[in-house]
Amino acid sequence: MKIRMESHIRIRKLVNIILAITVAISWVSIFFSASGTLMHNGINSLKYFTVLSNLLEGAASVIWLVSTRKNEKASAHSELLKYIAAAAVGLTCVTVLVFLGPLYGYPAMFAGGSLYMHLLTPVVAIAEIIFLSDFTYTRKDNRLAVLSPLIYGVFYLGNNIINGIGEWPDTNDWYFFLAWGYPVGILIFVIICIVTWLLGLVMRKMQRTRT
Repeated sequence: MKIRMESHIRIRKLVNIILAITVAISWVSIFFSASGTLMHNGINSLKYFTVLSNLLEGAASVIWLVSTRKNEKASAHSELLKYIAAAAVGLTCVTVLVFLGPLYGYPAMFAGGSLYMHLLTPVVAIAEIIFLSDFTYTRKDNRLAVLSPLIYGVFYLGNNIINGIGEWPDTNDWYFFLAWGYPVGILIFVIICIVTWLLGLVMRKMQRTRT
């Protein structure tokens, strides 16, 4: 039993190392050369939820690894951060597969570093929570998973209200959520938060049935 547990921990550590390295390489790739639908590089790439959610996943992986340096069991805070980050990148993946992919074409959505940020990293992050995490996530944790899109939505809408929407290519509405007005834009963010909550619920339920 102990050998099996040690093997389980080693596999999860390897997964987190891969996630941290992949996120770093993907962002460096986009930082120096924008690709696909991520049309802004450098620091400006940080305005995309895709980039921010992936960086959150990378940071969560590093924090989780640090928390397991001296103990086989990770800290509760690092486990919760992994869960929140997985829901965030999961939202990115679902948005691309269901909405942006059919709209702009999947080749554009999966070009260059976007392949990792839009698909591979989210899939691995979600799979890690479901199949490798033994932490018991609660309904409260599920609500906390909505924090990332909620905070981003407040920033996004606030920036447009304060600085104005502007015109392409210098628009502050780079996702075109406000193309039909603020009420529709707010509704879109509400739907986004609901989808993220549902992703957290699915991960939590599937992980619980495994454990």
